Amino acid sequence: MAGLCITRRSFVSAAVLAAGLGLTACGGTQPQSTGSAATAGATSTAEARTLTVFAAASLTDALTDAGDLFKAANDGVDISFNFDSSGTLKTQIQEGADCDVFISAGQKQMNQLDAGASSGNDEGLDFINHDTRFDILENKVTLCVPEGNPKAVQGFDDMAKKLQAHNILLGMGNSDVPVGQYTQKILAYYNLDEAELANAGCITYGTNVKEVTSQVSEAAVDCGVIYKTDATSASLTMVDEATEEMCGRVVYPAAATKNAPQPELATSFLDFLKAKDASDCFEKVGFTPLAEA
Repeated sequence: MAGLCITRRSFVSAAVLAAGLGLTACGGTQPQSTGSAATAGATSTAEARTLTVFAAASLTDALTDAGDLFKAANDGVDISFNFDSSGTLKTQIQEGADCDVFISAGQKQMNQLDAGASSGNDEGLDFINHDTRFDILENKVTLCVPEGNPKAVQGFDDMAKKLQAHNILLGMGNSDVPVGQYTQKILAYYNLDEAELANAGCITYGTNVKEVTSQVSEAAVDCGVIYKTDATSASLTMVDEATEEMCGRVVYPAAATKNAPQPELATSFLDFLKAKDASDCFEKVGFTPLAEA
């Protein structure tokens, strides 16, 4: 009987020990599996990167197409676009909005954010990585009319005469929008008083170039001053193109921001925008690329 008891104890002890080892093994296996999943999750998160691009509204079509090409060539990369007037985008960046790349429709808004600019940095703002800045595109300012051209506006000279006679309604951008600033220069070129014309009901405004384009497309105005690219995308009739003497050159600067959440990705995207594939997207809607990879 004694031997039998010893045998039973040995058996029980062995069983308990085996169970303990089994639990330990299972306990060790589970964390290892969890650790692998966590590592995979971290890797997936690291690879999934989102580039945030603030760009002038006139770039909507071309830059969206170029962005699709960039994403196709870079697995795990997405692009969040914010298209609006350059003045609005400048304010958003100034107020701390996350932004990797800024592309303005005029030098003014970029200069206001760039401490390295030779002029125009009147507020002393320092949000632009000046070393990444370059002029990417040139556009043209055009005079467009609705379908059928009801008021028979023939060009800028004719527009000026009809505005002076209070015979037409002109659509233009606000004063904080580059296309509006170019239009102001055109009005000044013809010695037209913008305030007087606005008070007389001869001018209506848009918060960005897309709004002015819509005003022309919908025949809400008799003519409108917009970019060649927007007129091309909207299939509008262009009756004239402004000269450099009338409003200067329409050059778009691009740069990464100093606080870019994705600085390396921002640099890669800017380099891509200089290459042929991106240039083709810009040329398709009427832009003239200025940079080469």
